[in-house]
Amino acid sequence: MKISSRFDAGNIEVISADTVSDIQLSIKPDNGSDFFQWFYFRMQGASRQALTMRITNAADAAYAEGWDGYQAVASYDRQCWFRVPTQYEKGELIIQHEPSQASIYYAYFAPYSHEQHLDLVARAQQSHRCQVIDLGNTIDGRDIELLKLSSTAHCSTDQAINIWVTARQHPGETMAEWLVEGLLERLVDQHDALSRQLLERCVFWVVPNMNPDGSVRGHLRTNAVGTNLNREWHDPTPEKSPEVLVVREKMKETGVDLYLDIHGDETLPCNFIAGQAGSPLVSDDILTAERIFKENLARINPDFQVERGYEPGKFGQETLTIASFWVGETFGCPAMTLEMPFKDYDKRPDLAYGWSPERSKQLGKSLLHPIAEWLEKHA
Repeated sequence: MKISSRFDAGNIEVISADTVSDIQLSIKPDNGSDFFQWFYFRMQGASRQALTMRITNAADAAYAEGWDGYQAVASYDRQCWFRVPTQYEKGELIIQHEPSQASIYYAYFAPYSHEQHLDLVARAQQSHRCQVIDLGNTIDGRDIELLKLSSTAHCSTDQAINIWVTARQHPGETMAEWLVEGLLERLVDQHDALSRQLLERCVFWVVPNMNPDGSVRGHLRTNAVGTNLNREWHDPTPEKSPEVLVVREKMKETGVDLYLDIHGDETLPCNFIAGQAGSPLVSDDILTAERIFKENLARINPDFQVERGYEPGKFGQETLTIASFWVGETFGCPAMTLEMPFKDYDKRPDLAYGWSPERSKQLGKSLLHPIAEWLEKHA
């Protein structure tokens, strides 16, 4: 029996693996930070054996309350990720599973590797609608990529409506890039009448992965030096948060008329949007536009709901350091954070797969409908 995690986004430490019935593991914290919750590892040589794997430091994770009702994911081929029996007991996350093949991967959520990210960008630019823009480098020297999508990728955008979408500020929230994949697939589909209509009036600026360093390092929430990017928007620096700095500067160049920041939530078993409610600077008109956007998304996709979410004022003094609040204040526009679950949507459960990459992609495709409604009424 062998357990390893020395690969893209891998994260686990083996405390003891003397017997298949009592495998003791620990999640490594993000570099330079106390955050941890993301895990991803490979098990070899345990086919047809009943495994009991205990993550012993689960109680100290960033969002330990998120373990209740959570089920880990597993995959033999790293394409299809299914849920496996998982319990949170006495401060430990206990995963019990009997693999049918010699090699199997376990993870917090279906990973989205850096190679997948590069493939996504490369596929998107095969469309004449898409242009890849290099914004600069991360602390580890990786590219920060922006995709510009319009009816003709290189046309003048002076009169266009500018719609910005960012994802994976928190690298362990891989469902965010799965959603972006679905969104991009629809935006470059020449046979999709709605995407064609939107791109005649709008330019979409999409950052599929704001935090490639944290993604590759197997971090939950921070970049290479332990910075939580979604608390850097008020005053980013080249030393701590170049990812935010370059995106913010490009936003100032293009302007922003509508903004969506895509995330995952550890605790709530549902999809929801957190708008700018609670900000002392937001207007009633913008709050109304955000409310209608959410209602329209719920109407078009039953996997989305509007009854649950964050309480207004949740972030206190941190409010204007957060992307959606900073963008909303700076550009006077609807600016929202879309959250997806690590668990499952409890009102529409899927016992085999839970909330999944496929459902994330479908939610991304559904976003074109509330965007079109907003465009007709408010732009």
